[in-house]
Amino acid sequence: MKTLTAGLLGTLLLSGIAQADVFVSMDTKGSYVLSNVHRPGRHYERVIHEPETAQLSVDQQPQMIANQPYAALVSAAATANQLPAALLHAVIREESRYNAEATSAKGAGGLMQLMPDTARELGVTDVYDPKANIQGGARYLKRLMTLFDNDISLAVAAYNAGPQAVLSRGGVIPPFAETQRYVPSVLRQYRRLQGLAVDAPL
Repeated sequence: MKTLTAGLLGTLLLSGIAQADVFVSMDTKGSYVLSNVHRPGRHYERVIHEPETAQLSVDQQPQMIANQPYAALVSAAATANQLPAALLHAVIREESRYNAEATSAKGAGGLMQLMPDTARELGVTDVYDPKANIQGGARYLKRLMTLFDNDISLAVAAYNAGPQAVLSRGGVIPPFAETQRYVPSVLRQYRRLQGLAVDAPL
């Protein structure tokens, strides 16, 4: 069985070279298992569906990013923080659906849904200012990427559940229902924005 670790999946997503369906399940210890094949007796959900003709041309990929809302602000924040613009867009879409006025029940606000304490730490005085919010969110995501050795899956999980929730479990995606939905959704959107069609829901 070819089992993909979260770190390897992140590497494949960054490079855009994954060429097969990827499925996710939980093992007996409660850890996330990513795999390209099914094991009998285990429940799987498909994270990525890779059609044979999914790859878009190199010319089409930048255009897809350029057509997203707040494209210029996201591009600037991505460049400043050495992050893929596609990843920032994927997080924004999942967090707020590009609603700059979005506020969560827990008090997170703006496009990247910054919590008040996080916003203050990042120097963001107005979370509803798109430029400030995206810049702050990008700095925070970069911090998480550094913390988790550029493992996209764990950084995204930490963005949702908090870094301590990931660290306290030894570096695995926390077994929270919201986080387990959030991570595959962000990864799926990230892959789509890289120019690879993803046509199957979880």
